Amino acid sequence: MRKSSQGVTVVALLADPDAPTEIARRMAQVLPARLARKSGQGRRFDVEVVSEPFTAGTEDLPTLTRRIMDRRRAERWDIVVALTDLPLHSHGHKLVVELSHEHGWALLSLPSLGGLRLRRRALRAVEETVLSLASQQATGTGGVPRHRSLGRFVSRLAPIHPGPIGEAETADLRYVVSGPRGYLRVLGGMVRANQPWRLVPGLSKALAAALATGAIATVNSTLWSLSEALSLPRLVIAMVGSVALMIGWLIVDAHLWHRSTDPSPEERKRTSLYNASTILTVGIGVIVCYAGLMVINLVWALFILNDRLFASVTRTPLHATEYWTLSWFVASIATVGGALGSGFESDEAVRAAAFSRREQDRRHMREDDGD
Repeated sequence: MRKSSQGVTVVALLADPDAPTEIARRMAQVLPARLARKSGQGRRFDVEVVSEPFTAGTEDLPTLTRRIMDRRRAERWDIVVALTDLPLHSHGHKLVVELSHEHGWALLSLPSLGGLRLRRRALRAVEETVLSLASQQATGTGGVPRHRSLGRFVSRLAPIHPGPIGEAETADLRYVVSGPRGYLRVLGGMVRANQPWRLVPGLSKALAAALATGAIATVNSTLWSLSEALSLPRLVIAMVGSVALMIGWLIVDAHLWHRSTDPSPEERKRTSLYNASTILTVGIGVIVCYAGLMVINLVWALFILNDRLFASVTRTPLHATEYWTLSWFVASIATVGGALGSGFESDEAVRAAAFSRREQDRRHMREDDGD
């Protein structure tokens, strides 16, 4: 690593586009002061953010580390920490972070930090990583620090633990997650990276079909009587069925389900992880859509329904319970209409709404490899 003559350590945050870049930019606002305070000895840090798709076309760790090392040498950074929203694997484990104290670089896989408090966890991980790399320069020790630990980062983010490192690898410290808790942590991080709340505005044709279906169904007197006749279990069944139908339709029609031609156990685990994240991403997006339709239908019903006409048809006074029951039932019908409307969306539009840019690139890469 190089330390400038002014006593400033240059730290580069090399981030994939979209979410990693956004996290890195927020981090860069507070990281220099935090690093200076914790490193002591009057040391100063200059943090810069570089946004580029350094993971484009590959998930291979040796390839990624070579790219990171090449960028560090070309730019003459003291330390470079690369951030990606792709889930990475090493020796059958899900990678969290790996470092090379000798070469002054680190690679952080954000999904392994989980879906909750991601920015805070990422800041702590990068902070501990930079301090660990910088301490190697400050002490001037040589060799490979195989027993170096990130301490607080690991203890606060269990089930993270040290991972195996091959003799030919340039990394000298690696942390991974494993077990059921680790699986759920990575799965939550992948869903967070996909930002499922973007699904609804991203599918304009499906949303238009759902809103039109809901508006028409709300003023249909036959549905008034039907909503009053349905019991609570049947309303729940209608809700679950309509949500499941739309989830299944989107996944099948837009070819979101990933099938691997590699029969290895590691690839099967990876494929199941990607497909689980797809189901959760689409599922959360559809549930958000359902809740939105229910609220919109309720507002529409409050505006358009006449209590005397409703009572003459259903023989039930129009009170708050009737408004909610009708809006709930109509939301199920509108969701089915939205599922049919999504058939007019292109596969690319559905993928753009359901997945992050990195995940879309990864799927295109795998499809090209399969061809």
